[in-house]
Amino acid sequence: MRPIWTGAIGFGLVNIPVRIFSAVRDSALDLDLVDSRDYSNIKYKKVNETTGKEVPSGNIVKAYLYHDKYVELDDGDFEAADAKKTRIIEILNFVDEREIDPIYYEQPYYLEPDKYGDKAYAILRAALASSGKAGVATFVMRNKETLATLSPRGSVIVLNRIRFEEEIKAPGDLHLPPVSKSKNKELEVAISLVDRLTEKFDISQYKDTYTSKLLKIIRQKAKTGRRPSTPKLKVTYKKSQDDLMSVLKASLAAGKRRAS
Repeated sequence: MRPIWTGAIGFGLVNIPVRIFSAVRDSALDLDLVDSRDYSNIKYKKVNETTGKEVPSGNIVKAYLYHDKYVELDDGDFEAADAKKTRIIEILNFVDEREIDPIYYEQPYYLEPDKYGDKAYAILRAALASSGKAGVATFVMRNKETLATLSPRGSVIVLNRIRFEEEIKAPGDLHLPPVSKSKNKELEVAISLVDRLTEKFDISQYKDTYTSKLLKIIRQKAKTGRRPSTPKLKVTYKKSQDDLMSVLKASLAAGKRRAS
């Protein structure tokens, strides 16, 4: 794996040199866009809006439109904005990770100690594991300030990039039913259904079955030119509360049969 960021963790007065690696990979099939007439790959060119001519990559720069005039920015400008944050993952404090709303989580990364960083890395990892806490840190990656948590996962420290509060949209524009604390018969049956289907979480039992099914169709079309016949799915909605109760009860009964 190639590191996507190199710098250090700031832990008190200690700097721990680290490298960041992606902790995830995409399970979706790598699909290409092609011309249906001859299956040639579609290529995208970067063109000058004024001349319509293709622009060499060496001439493409980043700029910000400021008072109707573009200001060109280079790597030095991004670093000068906050040189420390471009090189240091600064731990601000420690928290109970369970207090962080899952909506803030964005992307996990692995941290690997860089040259001379093994001992300090191991100490921080052990301190996090022993305390059960996660470090909350900020740093700059890809010209954007990032909020993150640091927590141990076995032998590796995982950096989870999380969103700032202002990046989460309020659901105010959505049409939502009012929240009621009073129980009714439908709610009691729904809770029973939740209890019936509750299991200990085991990530290994969840698989990406869609990709394998799509690949099966691809193989079939490559062999015969046709996709296999599939039944059409029709989603139906219950309009009355009586229908809702009957469906909940049927679901509960089905859950009991599955558990037996």
